[in-house]
Amino acid sequence: MNLSFGYNTNGFAHHKLEDALEIIADCGYRGVALTLDNYHCNPFTVEPADLSRLRQLLDKLQLRVVIETGARYLLNPQRNHHPTLVSSEGRQIRLEFLRRAVDIAADLHAECVSFWSGRPDPEVPEHQAWDWLVTGCLQLAEHSKRRGVQLAFEPEPGMLVDDMAKFEVLKKHISSARFGLTLDIGHVFCTETAPFRQVYGKFANLVRNIHIEDIRDRKHEHLMFGEGQLDFVAILRVLNDNKYTGLINVELTRDSHRATEVARASIEFLTATCQKTPPPTSSSAARPAPSASH
Repeated sequence: MNLSFGYNTNGFAHHKLEDALEIIADCGYRGVALTLDNYHCNPFTVEPADLSRLRQLLDKLQLRVVIETGARYLLNPQRNHHPTLVSSEGRQIRLEFLRRAVDIAADLHAECVSFWSGRPDPEVPEHQAWDWLVTGCLQLAEHSKRRGVQLAFEPEPGMLVDDMAKFEVLKKHISSARFGLTLDIGHVFCTETAPFRQVYGKFANLVRNIHIEDIRDRKHEHLMFGEGQLDFVAILRVLNDNKYTGLINVELTRDSHRATEVARASIEFLTATCQKTPPPTSSSAARPAPSASH
């Protein structure tokens, strides 16, 4: 299989960015999902010279890069993932953050900028949240077009756009060719009932970025490979059969306390999985389990 794996820096929260990149490259990854955060290329404080040095380091380490925007407390030190594009207050702060992420992506020659909708406040009517989201996405798509950057929207369990059906609704409003999809494989097994091959096939032409982790019992909790129920031989075969050429980024946010160990074990697992002889194509990409069968 000719697949390219990366690692998300949100799993290296306790490392300096330069050290994290060195470790990721040393493990054998071919790319990095760079989550802009307080101490990792903060878009509100980073200088052009910093970006130039970072680009040089990525080139030296031969790492492809995508930009991720899921920092927990960058915009509000007291509230996780807030404000968002669907918040009753502060939406312009989120949009400015995303615009800066696009600018950084342009400077780093990143393959895309990944982002999500956010969770609306309880008092916000759903139709109002959708109107805010569409407006924000349209404005961001215009900025991305000017900067020559690809967007990749991620359906996220618990947020306004939490599954593939709602992504379809959103995409109908955003006609820009710059507006693609981040497909989190674990999320698919949390929210979708169709076989993974069918889900991926339906959206393959829009996928610009992939997240990968294990999942158990359709619970949205990113697990180390082997701790959940997903059949990664079948999953990677689907990606290979569909000739996916983007990065497949390991996302184990809560494992920063053992980042180096988990990063190395993850690439060893994925590399070994790619080398296994794929079984006959199946309509399921999960091991048989009553609560996680697809």
